[in-house]
Amino acid sequence: MTKSNSTTTTLGLVAGLAFVIVSALYTGAHAEEPANGPLAGYTIHVSAPHVMNGEMVGPMEHYCKAINDEIIQCVLFDGTGPDAKLTEIEYMISKKLVRKHTPEWKWELNWHDHQQEVDTGRVAILNPTDKKAQAQVVNTVAKTDGIIFHLWPDNAPIPDGSVMIPQSVGHWEELHGDLK
Repeated sequence: MTKSNSTTTTLGLVAGLAFVIVSALYTGAHAEEPANGPLAGYTIHVSAPHVMNGEMVGPMEHYCKAINDEIIQCVLFDGTGPDAKLTEIEYMISKKLVRKHTPEWKWELNWHDHQQEVDTGRVAILNPTDKKAQAQVVNTVAKTDGIIFHLWPDNAPIPDGSVMIPQSVGHWEELHGDLK
């Protein structure tokens, strides 16, 4: 398989995964969903902007859950209403694990440090609402790096198979200067 075919296959799998998640979320709203199914546990709600093509977008609504001690996964929507589109997927993975398996040049291009993102003051934790629980979320997330896959192009009527990798505002500004 050529690198181009490999990239196309990978992007196709990511787009397919997004379709399955959207379908499952929609179906789950209309059918019995087992309490222990894969959609159970997305109880952390964080709102934060991202940078795409040099412009700040959002805020994006992150609904997250830990799947183990080192990985938190999030589905991201363009709003909080029942008609909000699932536009992105973000993985928050322990810095130790990411930096062990990711070359520095690739980290700079695709990943961001969540401590840096929290430090910008642009992250709002909407759930949990208890201050102690919010502090625990911040403490946990600050020990992770994030990578975001944007699956639904802005202003497009449907996803078109393209995938972008947005950045956190703090990471973008560190590399390119302040956003206007």
